[in-house]
Amino acid sequence: MAKRERVMRMSVELPLWRALTAYRIGTMVYAIGLFVAAYEKFHRPWVAIVYFTVLAVWTLATLRFVANAAACTKRFLFVDLTISLTGILLTPVADSAQRIAGDGPTLPSIWTAGAVLAYALKGGWRWAAVASALVGIANIVQRGHPSQDTLHNVLLVWVASIAIGYVVEVARASERTLARALEIEAATRERERLARDIHDNVLQVLAMVQRRGTALGGEAAELGRMAGEQEVALRTLVAGGLIPASRVSEDAQQGAFVRMVEEPDEDPDDLPRDIRTMLSPYAGSRVTLSEPGAPVLLPPPAARELAAAVGAALDNVRMHAGEGARAWILVEDWTDEVIVTVRDDGPGIPEGRLVQAEGEGRLGVALSIRGRLRDIGGTAELISVPGQGTEVELKVPRGKAS
Repeated sequence: MAKRERVMRMSVELPLWRALTAYRIGTMVYAIGLFVAAYEKFHRPWVAIVYFTVLAVWTLATLRFVANAAACTKRFLFVDLTISLTGILLTPVADSAQRIAGDGPTLPSIWTAGAVLAYALKGGWRWAAVASALVGIANIVQRGHPSQDTLHNVLLVWVASIAIGYVVEVARASERTLARALEIEAATRERERLARDIHDNVLQVLAMVQRRGTALGGEAAELGRMAGEQEVALRTLVAGGLIPASRVSEDAQQGAFVRMVEEPDEDPDDLPRDIRTMLSPYAGSRVTLSEPGAPVLLPPPAARELAAAVGAALDNVRMHAGEGARAWILVEDWTDEVIVTVRDDGPGIPEGRLVQAEGEGRLGVALSIRGRLRDIGGTAELISVPGQGTEVELKVPRGKAS
């Protein structure tokens, strides 16, 4: 069936760009309102009218440039900052000297901070430091002398813009790190899924060929030796695996993202499956299946993984307990969980053998059993006493099974 790709984008910048868009519009209206309220006090009001006309047209026409970092170009930033600086330097031309001496607002007023913040969001704290420094110099020049209020406002804009720029840089680095971590997790889960399938099929066949070839001798022994070498190589590959190269956005300023490939469910529908019918093929002369009289329903993925885990447990019985060993499967249907127990009468597992097997790359219990149950929100417990057989208890909570 066709696969579909889902893109997960993680970006803390987008809310900041949306806030900047609203800020630019609001401060434009605020600056024009200040001018209208003090119109009679302006020495050359026509200069302010021309400037505010340009400012309004520019602000509304360039909203798309402050939608995200990719749309915000260097040319836009340069023109935007130029309009801010021009408005500051035109203030002495349009406004009265008395208002300027009384620390009256510049023509663009706090709209200028929006231009500086755009630099911070686009290029980080270094770009913000340069832009805010230019704004500070323009404010001091238009005042003629650095008053306390002027220095206070310049310092406030400078610190705020640098802080926002630094936060944006840290957020981008965190997003890339998170994207990489999610990719590693997805790759690990996929590797474990493939490892279970390989263990249930290919590795079992290679191990059988090795044992039978060694027992037969002659050319068959050589074939068994080669099968054993391939088994070791395949187990090493499965245990190690490869982590794909990180897939981050081509433009890191757009925010990091992870591509995840989703495989549609093989079943045509999502109707619950009766785990009894899926376990019945395992019953035989040496395997006894005990089950409730009513259907034991689970979601299709959980039912498949649980049945496969039972099959892996029975494979371990045949491999390690011998062909003559007997096994019992007990299915219990509780209100909040389904429990399937697989017990055998084999020699049991020596203490520490499972840890040693995982270290050697033999991952039957770790992946084919515990890994399957973990993926569906369940647990697998193994109890073994030398000379008294082995018991594997598989639990699938109904609320978490999927």
